Amino acid sequence: MSLKRKMVMFASAATIAPLGLVVLPAATANAHGYISTPPSRQAQCAQGTVSCGDIKWEPQSVEGPKGLRSCNGGVGRFAELNDDSKPWRATSVGRTVTFTWTFTARHATDNFEYYVGNTKVAEFDLNNQQPPATLSHTVNLGSASGRQKLLAVWNIGDTSNAFYSCVDLQISGRAAEAPAPEVPAVEQPASGTWASGASYPAGSEVTYNGTTYRSKQSHTALPGWEPASTPALWQAE
Repeated sequence: MSLKRKMVMFASAATIAPLGLVVLPAATANAHGYISTPPSRQAQCAQGTVSCGDIKWEPQSVEGPKGLRSCNGGVGRFAELNDDSKPWRATSVGRTVTFTWTFTARHATDNFEYYVGNTKVAEFDLNNQQPPATLSHTVNLGSASGRQKLLAVWNIGDTSNAFYSCVDLQISGRAAEAPAPEVPAVEQPASGTWASGASYPAGSEVTYNGTTYRSKQSHTALPGWEPASTPALWQAE
């Protein structure tokens, strides 16, 4: 083969190779989080409790701009979450309810907000920390009663977006809580010292490096979440 022909073949290969790189599919981002207990509307879709469209495959994906008050977060293909005529099941609760978030991708978090109608009934700050895989908040619903639709908002700390989750409730006047999901029991240290992997309800007291701390919200301790370094979760006594 002549030198000239070899040079032409090499130039052709160099031209074609970059084109192959262009057609590689872009990676898609993992989705994020929703209220699993009491079952939110998207959880009911995922569980098959209510017949739904796309949302049944990705209950954690209801993401939209901050400041909305809609169950679908402004996402058109999830518009059925706004439809109050669908047979959503309302969980019977008292004035106080524990809501549990399940996360599939944990973002730095500004706060969590809870609304009944146009009234904000609770807010929990996380000071741009990442939540654990699940996180529970105990919310007092105030004077609300009867059939109500609660909107929970997870405001992300490092983007302009939030995640939205609506929960249908049947509120009675008694002080009761919706049952939290069962989780494997973790043996607590007899001395009351803080331990990674232990579950701490709100109000729990632990000792860490000689200082007593009180848990500000229910959570499961993770490595790096020591009381001294997580003021959003622990208050020194």
